[in-house]
Amino acid sequence: MESLETTLRTILQPLTHNLPAPIRNTATQLLGQSCYRSLIHNINLTDTACLKLAISKALGVGIIGASAIVKIPQLLKLLNSQSAEGISFLSYLLETSSYLIGLAYNVRNRFPFSTYGEQALIAIQNVAISVLVLQYSGRGAAAAVFVAGLVGAGYAMYNESITTMGTLQYLQAGAGLLGVASKVPQIITIFREGGTGQLSAFAVFNFLLGSLSRIFTTLQEVDDNLILYSFMAAAALNAVLAAQMVYYWNSAKSKATAPMKLQPKGKETIAQGTGVQQAKSKKNSPSTRRRG
Repeated sequence: MESLETTLRTILQPLTHNLPAPIRNTATQLLGQSCYRSLIHNINLTDTACLKLAISKALGVGIIGASAIVKIPQLLKLLNSQSAEGISFLSYLLETSSYLIGLAYNVRNRFPFSTYGEQALIAIQNVAISVLVLQYSGRGAAAAVFVAGLVGAGYAMYNESITTMGTLQYLQAGAGLLGVASKVPQIITIFREGGTGQLSAFAVFNFLLGSLSRIFTTLQEVDDNLILYSFMAAAALNAVLAAQMVYYWNSAKSKATAPMKLQPKGKETIAQGTGVQQAKSKKNSPSTRRRG
């Protein structure tokens, strides 16, 4: 190990000692001055504590980056098919509520953004998906009520004069239960319909990986069992959803997700007119008159 460190120092230190200021400042902010000097400046790979922190930070940044697009395939499937088949609105309602509480709790506790940042990005995507599900289910008017309710609840939880920290702690404990409960309606919907419908496999498997990674980052950076237990429970139910996705992969309900191709009205009218003209021409043709 020592020989490897010596070799790496010889190769990397000319670079790590001359990093541009923006990169150096960002790395220092993520790792802290002590771990930055140990891992980056001195290339000390035997510093286990700092190495675990670096892995945790890398996972956290990766999860936040992936969360920016994790629900995009689900949005595209909904838009292309214009169908909410196989998707539970209740599941998204519970999950979004859980994320909203978690955001308020983490921000007001000043926890590192790398340990919870994905909740904000996923919550935004969840709202868009929920609105589409309501729209395609014939409940478009309920979408405005849903969004207004989230805005009001968010304001109340971020305002310390309305929601005290003690109350927010109880809400966070409930948010863990909401996060777990949010998976149950989706699991039941898949089981009842015998397929995954418009549910995105990309989102399901990424959520499983993300929740497993969050267990590690929480253990390393956040001393809060409320958050840890919620991630552990979420990982267990995300594993059930992933198993369902594999089990129902080839079912008819899972395959019937081809988008509907709608013909423009102008073309439809022309096609209808052409069909009428063809029918009239056939009726008035000489051969038809002779048979008559």
